[in-house]
Amino acid sequence: MNRTTIVAASLLSCATAATAQSSVTLFGVVDVGASYYSARSDFYNNTASPVIAQPGVTRSQTALSNSGTSNSRLGFRGTEDLGGGLAAGFWLESAMTPDNGAAAMAFNRRSTVSLSGPFGEIRLGRDFTPTFWNDSVFSPFSTIGVGANVVSTVGTNLQVARGPGSLAAASDNYLRTSNSIGYFLPPNLGGIYGQLQYALHENVSQSNLPGSPSGKGRYFGGRLGYAAGPLDVALAYGESTAADTTGVNAAGLRTGVNLDEKIKTLNLGASYDFGFVKIFGEVSQVGDRALSTAPVPVLGSVTLRDSDKYKGGLLGITVPVGAGLIKAAYSRVKFDNDLGPQATSLTPRRDASVSKLAIGLDYNLSKRTALYATAARIRIKDGQNNPAIMGAVTGGVTYLSTGAGASGFAPRSSTGYDFGIRHAF
Repeated sequence: MNRTTIVAASLLSCATAATAQSSVTLFGVVDVGASYYSARSDFYNNTASPVIAQPGVTRSQTALSNSGTSNSRLGFRGTEDLGGGLAAGFWLESAMTPDNGAAAMAFNRRSTVSLSGPFGEIRLGRDFTPTFWNDSVFSPFSTIGVGANVVSTVGTNLQVARGPGSLAAASDNYLRTSNSIGYFLPPNLGGIYGQLQYALHENVSQSNLPGSPSGKGRYFGGRLGYAAGPLDVALAYGESTAADTTGVNAAGLRTGVNLDEKIKTLNLGASYDFGFVKIFGEVSQVGDRALSTAPVPVLGSVTLRDSDKYKGGLLGITVPVGAGLIKAAYSRVKFDNDLGPQATSLTPRRDASVSKLAIGLDYNLSKRTALYATAARIRIKDGQNNPAIMGAVTGGVTYLSTGAGASGFAPRSSTGYDFGIRHAF
């Protein structure tokens, strides 16, 4: 064998070895369906004065939708074996809207690079928050389509209305967080799993501004669970800094006005698979605590405290029937308003609540392709108290909400249907 042949064979051998030690996978889901949504708003009167009642208003929409039972997405993931039990990996995942093809390629669902080994996994980039996993995993409908867990809907609304948001999404620090450092336990701990996550706020510090930088956008949280056989249970906590500012004037001197607002989430979820039926459950509490301090003549300063709570839960089941899977869930959230309207004999104080009943069927045509049908109904009580957050809808349309809590229209009910097909690749 001449030198050229030997060199060529050696290069081929090296290339084959490198290929065997690394892999890149293209994956995704295309989920499109026909959907109907409606949202009804009813007239209310929270004043002691008589007001002429108005008939209810219903908004409705029929649409070709996407992500009725699985999120439509396109992604790339890969790993490289570094030897010694170490591996490097990446994950780039983009949302898609196949009903209209309008979504651009932006890896806003997940974009991470990681290093894993016997110690576990260190992951950097944009990823799901620990507390979101419980809302998603312990619901038969996850957080997708008209049947989505209403705990997740209210949590998303809260972050959009009160949270820090980001350039990637207004719901950031509930569903996902950017600029995060995550750690995951190794998978060989006898069923115990868990993660820790810290997200940088990345605000700029300025030397002549007292209290700089603001912590707005910071997130930290963790999740610890146990999964073995038919049982899966997990506890999670997360804290998002929605506002953190110290008032200063143009000269860089303190004005005495301060704001500190944090959104804290604690949830516990579990599922148990009996074979003929699988049951799901979750309890959740989200606290929105805001402290505002301002100077007051003579008194010096005064601090106002607003500590709202959103207490939620879910019960659900799935029943396999041949190639099909029947799904049903009931979820509910109650709003405790710390600074709500004061109760009187004529206008008693009422805090809002929202409940949701959903039922659906997935029918698998193959391992990759399924047909699905889902129906859901939402009922809202005293929706005039916090309509922006408690006004959950099944999708598509919004409520007519007016009156600022005195008299007008408030969210009352929503109905939704999904009929579609999902293909995974």
